[in-house]
Amino acid sequence: MTAVEAPERTAPVPPLSGALGHRGTRERPGGGFELWSWLFMRISGIVLLVLAVGHVLIMHVIGEGVTRVDFGFVATRWDSPLWRTWDWALLVLALIHGVNGLRVIVQDYVRWPGARLAVNMFFSVVGFLLFVLGTVVVFTFDPSRWPAVS
Repeated sequence: MTAVEAPERTAPVPPLSGALGHRGTRERPGGGFELWSWLFMRISGIVLLVLAVGHVLIMHVIGEGVTRVDFGFVATRWDSPLWRTWDWALLVLALIHGVNGLRVIVQDYVRWPGARLAVNMFFSVVGFLLFVLGTVVVFTFDPSRWPAVS
């Protein structure tokens, strides 16, 4: 008689852990839209950190602090294309980063494809409307239209 050999059992591989502990089950995507979305989240997060910290320091910490921020301050600041571009970039990156993060959360937790599409479309439409509104405000702001305030 021949003996039947049982397959060798190997110990389960423990999940990978990084410097901060357990690394989740989500891994870097292999390609396509998900890869570019993943890369965008990392790069925009770093850029947002610089823009947001710069904004907080300039607007609320340096100088007289938050007490100096009023209509006149914003009007003077937005006379410069640099500051309009800075604030617009902060707005746009924060909106796209946030909507993309919501898309990932919906992808993880909403199982029914129809509901996933509806929720993602809702977030995309709201994000687009906020983008349009913010862009109009930043680039069409004219303090001379508000003479009683300035």
